[in-house]
Amino acid sequence: MNAIVECVPNISEGRDSGLIEAVVAAARIDGCTVLSVEPDSDYNRTVITLAGQPGPVAEAARALSVEAIHRIDMRTHSGEHPRLGAVDVCPFIPIQGITMEDCARLAADVAEKVASETGAPVFVYGEGASHPTRKKLSNLRKGEYEGLEDRMTEDGATNHTDTRRPDFGPKHWTDQAARSGGCTFGARPVLIAYNVNIPEPDAAVAKMIGTLVRGSGRIVARHHGQRLRVPGMLDSVQGMGVVLEQHGISQVSMNLTDASTCGVLHAFETVKSLAADHDLSVTGSELVGLVPLSSMLEAGRWYAPDEDEEGALVQAAVVGLGLDAFGPFDSKSRIIEWALQEAMA
Repeated sequence: MNAIVECVPNISEGRDSGLIEAVVAAARIDGCTVLSVEPDSDYNRTVITLAGQPGPVAEAARALSVEAIHRIDMRTHSGEHPRLGAVDVCPFIPIQGITMEDCARLAADVAEKVASETGAPVFVYGEGASHPTRKKLSNLRKGEYEGLEDRMTEDGATNHTDTRRPDFGPKHWTDQAARSGGCTFGARPVLIAYNVNIPEPDAAVAKMIGTLVRGSGRIVARHHGQRLRVPGMLDSVQGMGVVLEQHGISQVSMNLTDASTCGVLHAFETVKSLAADHDLSVTGSELVGLVPLSSMLEAGRWYAPDEDEEGALVQAAVVGLGLDAFGPFDSKSRIIEWALQEAMA
């Protein structure tokens, strides 16, 4: 069985098409296929999906990251999506014939090389993290880019449990750190980046729903420095509400971190139900990056219980979830297994 790894760099630029093309061009090498490039001007972020043999994919991720760090200046960046740096996150994901431990080693090796070549502060998260406190991306991204300078200039001992400091690169604030921000590499299982559209301009309901659905829940009370938190409705879900100014709507933006626990069907129908409590009807949804076939088939069986054929079930999922709200949904290029088959043919 040939080893196949997926890598999904998220760069902090979604508006300058020339810059994006130059960054992606650096990843076009033998043995690695660029499966998708998805810029978003509201988020000012582009999600790039690479797949192929482990060595070439790691080299493509390194080259892409170096190019992005050279071209993106975080001092002038703004967007709706949380971000820490020019290469905000770059996870390696095992697809076939490769272990999570192998992916963690790839991530750490690429992270060290990128830091050495660029002088950018680089963090490692997920299964490649050097300590459990550094495993969650949200811990390393705390305060986002705007808070990074304070984190890196605070006094105090530095060790592998200190999430303020990077794993590689400068431990204190530099001119390069100011330009690149903090870049983050790691290893994780397949994650579905999934957004549900809410027809409101200010994200008031979308933000409320985000706190209800996310697994970490919401803080319901504060008292004398204490916080009372209740769990959310959906395990393995990270969620928040954001405004999409370009479309005049809002979204419940979610990361589904374990599709076997919560896939697109459960996420969509939960948000739909909560929006209805506020007399709002969802207006479709959006996948960012690729989605596992199993998650689409689960949704298809719900919306078309009498269908058996894979293609018909996928089309039922596209219609039921409203995945064509912003334009045609090309299943052959958006479903991981189908896209890989096409690329490797």
